[in-house]
Amino acid sequence: MEHKAQFAERLKAAMREAGYEPRPSVLERGFNQRYWGRSITFQAASRWLRGESIPEQDKLEVLAEWLRVEPQALRFGETAVKRVKDAQARWDAALNQEERETIEAFLNLPAPQRKIIREVILTFARAYPAKG
Repeated sequence: MEHKAQFAERLKAAMREAGYEPRPSVLERGFNQRYWGRSITFQAASRWLRGESIPEQDKLEVLAEWLRVEPQALRFGETAVKRVKDAQARWDAALNQEERETIEAFLNLPAPQRKIIREVILTFARAYPAKG
């Protein structure tokens, strides 16, 4: 299924879960009451619900807050959010405090110095491949 159509299905489900009928008029009215920028039209709400377009990030965040879902879950789905969280948990579990401090120091370096450090690390990695 195309990503726009998947978004539309998640939007409809979020609206139903929050107690709203997934109709363009309901979406238009509910969204415009909460959004401080330029109002959306009935046609824009229709396109979101039909899977023809996906709102910009600022609008997506308003939708998510209104419907009480995570913006990432609304945009990409729970499975994608879970994969990211699982990968983050594995990364967090694999590093000790000293390694975290080293990575933090690396990230705080200017880009040219990070490039040099990266080359040094990759050179060592090629010279001493992991045995596994």
